[in-house]
Amino acid sequence: MTISYTVVGDGPTVLLVHAGVADARMWSALVEDLRDDHQVITLDLRGFGETPLEPGAKYSDAGDVLAVLDEVGAGAVSAVGASYGGYVVQQVASREPERFARVVLLCAPTDNVEPDEALRALWAEENALIDAGDVAGATELTVNRWIGPDASAEARDLLRTMQRHAYDVQLAAGDVDNEEWPVEPERITAPVWLVTGAHDFRFFTDSADYLAERLPTSDRTDLPWAGHLPLLERPTETTTLIRTALTDPVDE
Repeated sequence: MTISYTVVGDGPTVLLVHAGVADARMWSALVEDLRDDHQVITLDLRGFGETPLEPGAKYSDAGDVLAVLDEVGAGAVSAVGASYGGYVVQQVASREPERFARVVLLCAPTDNVEPDEALRALWAEENALIDAGDVAGATELTVNRWIGPDASAEARDLLRTMQRHAYDVQLAAGDVDNEEWPVEPERITAPVWLVTGAHDFRFFTDSADYLAERLPTSDRTDLPWAGHLPLLERPTETTTLIRTALTDPVDE
């Protein structure tokens, strides 16, 4: 198995898929809370954390997630996906909806929604820094723009460490081919809890709006204090919210 993953605890299985500016370390507070009464699977997608990325690799993040579930022998799981990790979860849940009992999406993008101008400008600034060889500058840009105002210095340091490592691994790998599976919200049969932050880019709120109109069963929480990474910004409060989303009865 190429993908680095861990399994801890005992009970109903919860899969955690990290954001595209982070790795499995972003889940530490949530794992500690859930492991007493859940089996918790965390993983590093290719090019993040402990999972390598080979030059010229052809793969699918969604396929890798499904392979981890198969290797663990997981049945129907609950899944929590942050940002890009939430997009990956949507891909898998669209193709194999029976594999999921519940889904929580934290500030996740989706298909068929256009990025807002502020986000496009950020990507352009990031690309310019990378093209100029200023990886440290691109890392600081991430820390300054992708985490909300309530984040502690420790959370910002962790984000800095995770993102710089991802840049180093991914830039060394060069061009790769990551196949994305289509997202079809209407096919996702599990109840989905959508979480957005008031300080986040509008694209992610627009994505939640789009999903809420199309998912068979969904709930929604908008956090007035949150940026793009609420679990790093207010770990205790966000952990409580996720536990509620995983365990409360669902209104059909």
